Amino acid sequence: MPKIKTNSGAKKRFALTGSGKIKRKHAYKSHILTKKTKKQKRNLTHFSIVDESNVKAVKELLGCK
Repeated sequence: MPKIKTNSGAKKRFALTGSGKIKRKHAYKSHILTKKTKKQKRNLTHFSIVDESNVKAVKELLGCK
């Protein structure tokens, strides 16, 4: 059977941590930033962990086992 290609969109958006969890960025940080508070923008900067309900789907896109 041929190898399954990694989804290139997912490859750019997600990263695996050392413990095997999947990191993601927060949405709403790319434009229309003038109306958002400093606190909101600061909190959107940090990475977050993908929710358990989506882990299986994301791992399939990344080609993880």
